[in-house]
Amino acid sequence: MEVILTSVFSAIIIFITVFYMMKAFIIGYKRNQISLRKFIVFSTSSIVIGVIVASVLPFGYLKIFDYIY
Repeated sequence: MEVILTSVFSAIIIFITVFYMMKAFIIGYKRNQISLRKFIVFSTSSIVIGVIVASVLPFGYLKIFDYIY
């Protein structure tokens, strides 16, 4: 139960971070500070990394909680 709650709250924090990074990328693209190619690369890489980290978190937390208890 602790692993699920910890993973959910950590995933929420990660998704909020990725959401605000996307907003910053959109603002940078609209102001012509980054090119379309950089915007696409930054956006897809931040989304993919966020999903990978959020999906790996439960296994990491499970190992930590098994080590503690």
